[in-house]
Amino acid sequence: MLHCGRMESQNGGIQPYGHSARQRMRDPCGAGTEQNGGAQLSGSATCTGLNRDTGHGSAEAMEGLPAVALTAVLKPSEALPPESLPVRGYDFDHGLDHHALLRSFLTTGFQATSFGQAVREIHRMIDAKLEPLGEVAEEENHADLNPCQRPPTGCTIFLGYTSNLISSGIRETIRYLVQHNMVDVLVTTAGGVEEDLIKCLAPTYIGDFSLRGKELRQSGINRIGNLLVPNDNYCKFEDWLMPILDQMVAEQDTESIKWTPSKMIARLGKEINNPESVYYWAQKNNIPVLSPALTDGSLGDMIFFHSYKKPGLVLDIVEDLRLINTQAMFAKKTGMIILGGGLVKHHIANANLMEFDGSDSGARPDEAVSWGKIRTDAKPVKVYADASLVFPLLVAETFVPRASTFTSDKQHD
Repeated sequence: MLHCGRMESQNGGIQPYGHSARQRMRDPCGAGTEQNGGAQLSGSATCTGLNRDTGHGSAEAMEGLPAVALTAVLKPSEALPPESLPVRGYDFDHGLDHHALLRSFLTTGFQATSFGQAVREIHRMIDAKLEPLGEVAEEENHADLNPCQRPPTGCTIFLGYTSNLISSGIRETIRYLVQHNMVDVLVTTAGGVEEDLIKCLAPTYIGDFSLRGKELRQSGINRIGNLLVPNDNYCKFEDWLMPILDQMVAEQDTESIKWTPSKMIARLGKEINNPESVYYWAQKNNIPVLSPALTDGSLGDMIFFHSYKKPGLVLDIVEDLRLINTQAMFAKKTGMIILGGGLVKHHIANANLMEFDGSDSGARPDEAVSWGKIRTDAKPVKVYADASLVFPLLVAETFVPRASTFTSDKQHD
């Protein structure tokens, strides 16, 4: 749902935020009157007696007016900050330029402006990420301070997303960022892991939001919004996963490997060996994937079933907690881009006092400031929009034009 900074009045009209009905009953400049929440244009009324320079009317024009009208309706304006931008949208008379169209969002207003601000903040992240580090103190190069063994940069970028986005075509946008080493840490839910791997085994299909659950259940079809996943896909996933779980238990017993959710996800990304997979590229580029609720989903079901066949698998979430916290603690600067809310947002925010924030969901960013999760001097941006619409445009305006600066030998097979 797109919130455009307006609200429905009780009588069916549209009211801009911040103005009471009493304040709008009169319009001294003749733009019209508003009754019962609806707008009526008068068109011919004028501002007789109101001095536009001072904001005060002549004594004759002001005589007899109620004091409440003088203080509310005729209140003089204060000067806006000098950096204030005038509202202006894209002019299609200049032809179609998609980048110019997206750049115009900053001055369009409502959620378009929030999008433009998010673009600006992500560019700040990238600028900081690409800044030369200079000489780094020897103790800051210690492996414990960089458990992922990724080369340090000027800004460590955390990307969080919910599982339904991997189920959708946003998976390909996320895969692009990971393949080209544009982000440093991923945080997602169990579904955000398994849906990527399942898509390597069998496709997800476009359906319809209105398809009835009872009929789909009888047909062995699962619905995610307007996406359809056949039950057979999960059967293929189980057939693929069980031998890997056997190997993990064996390596735990014979090689004393201490598995964590992130190590397991890296192993699955290696085993899937498919360049269409987000986690294939994550393990290849040494980008950690944190999923503290990895057992909440089909993966958890498979681990449960496997525990009866070959018990003993242990996943240490405390080691992963240290991993994400130390990534944030010893980064020069950090930034986060979060698609969705809940677990992924809080797991990233808890690890950071944020310098930058490209997109937020769930509670307003100011609430996170009160908890110390976002710095008091940060400029967080919250975009109210469907990520399947907005995120590809956001990436197109930020990371894609600067792709050559992220070149890595690990990006290609």
